[in-house]
Amino acid sequence: MIKQKSDIAAVKKTIADYFKRQVDVTVNLGRNKIQRFCGELSGVYPALFTVEPNDKNFLGKTSYSYAEVLCGSVKVKPL
Repeated sequence: MIKQKSDIAAVKKTIADYFKRQVDVTVNLGRNKIQRFCGELSGVYPALFTVEPNDKNFLGKTSYSYAEVLCGSVKVKPL
C-alpha cells in the first residue's frame, strides 16, 4: 500500500487559502495530454472548486474535485 503524503482535508485547506487569487492550473488529461491555464479561483465548495480562466475563449472544464488534486491529475499553484 502506498502511503499518502497528505489527506483530503489538507488539500481543501490549501485550495481555500487560494480563494479569489490568481492560480496556475495544470491538468493531466491522460495519454500525454497536458492542459495549462491561468485564472482566478472563483469558488470553493464542499466537494469541488471552480477556476475562472483569464482567457475568455477557453474551452474546457473549469471545476475540479479535491480528489483530483490529491491523486495528482490536477495541480494548482498560486501565481
